[in-house]
Amino acid sequence: MIIEDKEFGEVIVRKSPLSRGVRFTVSTSGRLTMSVPTYTSTFLAKRFLNSNREIIREKLPLKDPKEQRARDYQKKILMKKAREYLPYRLEYYAKLYGYSYEKCRLTHANTRWGSCSSNRTISLNIGLMKVPEVLRDYVILHELAHLNHMDHSKDFWAEVGLHDKNYKNHEKKLKMFNPGV
Repeated sequence: MIIEDKEFGEVIVRKSPLSRGVRFTVSTSGRLTMSVPTYTSTFLAKRFLNSNREIIREKLPLKDPKEQRARDYQKKILMKKAREYLPYRLEYYAKLYGYSYEKCRLTHANTRWGSCSSNRTISLNIGLMKVPEVLRDYVILHELAHLNHMDHSKDFWAEVGLHDKNYKNHEKKLKMFNPGV
């Protein structure tokens, strides 16, 4: 549920059967998030929000609602670009080097550029659309190599090196960017 608030913008209300009280946190987009017990009504959530306004202002690093909307817009554009580019680039390299994967997922993780699961699903961060193409390719090749080596062993790095001779430099350059938007 989302509560519109003049001061805090969109407040995300998450109902949880495990929650015994109300807890305020900040989402990755800078929005105020309330975790409440399942039985909490919208009226009670708004009332609790209003009675804790001062504490929320003092304790939580909230972003301006305008920044929240700008971030949402940026994320939407990146997702569109990523959908048009990343799955096709992954497929290109998979065919070129003889890899087979089950599924490609696009994510918006704050700390990871990509991942590969044991069920052969490769996840790629939409933030890759903000880095140079050579670094995007490095991440894709890195994740494809995980299909054969689910670790960062010598064999894994040797396989990455077969497809990207300059992978150490690419990995270093990638650290200058942030996967979150």
